[in-house]
Amino acid sequence: MAGCASSNKTAKQLPEAQVRPSQQSAPVNEELSLISIQSKYLLKDTTQTKVFLYVDAYKGKNPMAAEEFTKLYNLNYVIYSDYGTRERLGYGNVKLDSSNVSRVGDKIVIAYDIKSPNKDYGVLLSEISQAGTLKKVLNDLTIRFKKQDVNVTYGVYTAASQQPLQRHYVNINEPFTLKKADGNGEKLHVYYYNHDFEAAGSPMNVAQKNVSKSLEVDSTFMINSNETLQFAKEGLYNIFSDTTQSEGLGLLVVNERFPKLTQPQLLLGPLLYMSTNNEINEMKKAEDYKKTLDKYWLTLMNGNAPLAQQSIRSFYRRVEEANQLFTTYKEGWKTDKGMIYIVLGSPDKVQRSKDREVWTYDQRGNAQNVNFTFNRKNNQFVDDHYELVRYAEYQPIWYPVVEAWRNGSIR
Repeated sequence: MAGCASSNKTAKQLPEAQVRPSQQSAPVNEELSLISIQSKYLLKDTTQTKVFLYVDAYKGKNPMAAEEFTKLYNLNYVIYSDYGTRERLGYGNVKLDSSNVSRVGDKIVIAYDIKSPNKDYGVLLSEISQAGTLKKVLNDLTIRFKKQDVNVTYGVYTAASQQPLQRHYVNINEPFTLKKADGNGEKLHVYYYNHDFEAAGSPMNVAQKNVSKSLEVDSTFMINSNETLQFAKEGLYNIFSDTTQSEGLGLLVVNERFPKLTQPQLLLGPLLYMSTNNEINEMKKAEDYKKTLDKYWLTLMNGNAPLAQQSIRSFYRRVEEANQLFTTYKEGWKTDKGMIYIVLGSPDKVQRSKDREVWTYDQRGNAQNVNFTFNRKNNQFVDDHYELVRYAEYQPIWYPVVEAWRNGSIR
């Protein structure tokens, strides 16, 4: 996820785009809109970088066709030395056509090359503008140009797309291929972890974490890049081209329904964020998880079944979206960002710097301009792992929103 603050209100995306209103308006049933952009990059070598933009583009209520997108939009980019500076390391415009724009599922995917500056680090600002209007959508992407680890030189490709996945997961038994940006093939080392990672702790828990226990590798094996693969076990697979590297390409293999949660025992997990310890412990002891979950929601809603059903749909829709947006080496709902998103929803503004994100909520309950700060932390599986800075002062903000979930006030 990368971008700037958006004026569009949508429950399904973080505010990743800054949209400036058009001087002209299309008919309501054909209104054009770019809801958000996500992005990633792959390094071909130390001199060339390939950038991928994943755009939610709509015409009315329908996803836009790639051919139409190329006729309506233009793309320009600038590479800055850092956030908050005006030092330009490179810039250009990209002619959009069928060679670099495709439709993958409901998204438009743009792939383009940039010349890498002779720097360790830079911020790429991509601007998509609608021809003949003032509408512009911005996306920012931090790039480490000299880092040649497997997670920035290899992409994960499925049969459904010629572009790499933006996400960190594949479903169990889903065919995929690992391809290097420069096209070369090689043998890769895989470390498999059958480990159930913990969910995020409370935003108010300022107690120092215990030293993490080292993870034990369950198995190791070799694979070939450029060959179709399938992983038949759920869990975390960390992939290296060279075992001396400290960071691999972490790939989470999840059940066939993910990012949705449908099995009763899995539905229990995210309730951690809106339940008491006693409630969670009692549900874990249950023999029939489905009956126990039904009773849990009905009890909270004082027996109001329609309200319970509505609350269940709202809550697990947030869980699904958190899985789509924030899954890293563990499921998105378990991450710090996922926890905040599930309880509080999409932030009203996101500010980024090199290794930090600040989410701002204009108003939640009686509180205004509430900030949550996430710091990027080194991680052996992914390069976009963020941890929340916790404060006891979040208590009067957090608990009223949790109570709103518990009484059915949040739709």
